[in-house]
Amino acid sequence: MSSKSSGKKKTRFSNNVLIENRRARFEYEVLEKVEAGIELSGCEVKSLREGGGTLMDVYAMTKGTQAFLRGMHIKPYEQGNVQNAEPDRDRRLLLHRKEISRLIGQTAQKGLTLIPLRVYFTERGWAKVELGLCRGKREHDKRDTIRKRDAEREMRRDFKLR
Repeated sequence: MSSKSSGKKKTRFSNNVLIENRRARFEYEVLEKVEAGIELSGCEVKSLREGGGTLMDVYAMTKGTQAFLRGMHIKPYEQGNVQNAEPDRDRRLLLHRKEISRLIGQTAQKGLTLIPLRVYFTERGWAKVELGLCRGKREHDKRDTIRKRDAEREMRRDFKLR
């Protein structure tokens, strides 16, 4: 009895979604997605792997030729030492200069902002953030989203009963 592998090697890092900002998809209309690296200290990485981060009220901003995540809370690592980073500091995003200048141009438009949608680790172990170029939804758009979600749920329920 031989077992065949699917060819894809599973590692402990494979697309490990750590934090997801589900509220952002309800509050904002995602127009475009961009993947960026995050500059973290060693203790922050260990704390993230334990699930010690939140994306509530977080947004990305640009200063000059750099981009930063503002408001992301990563709790201090319990086994850390004096070198634990401040939990609410601005974290630099690792993007190419052309990407940053393109995002600056798009966020200069009225009503567009960069919102982090999820934080995850790649197969190589790098911490990444998926940013969404978003436009805020109005109240009637939110009602439409709720109506569509309820209709899909009802259809799935009816399909399951048949």
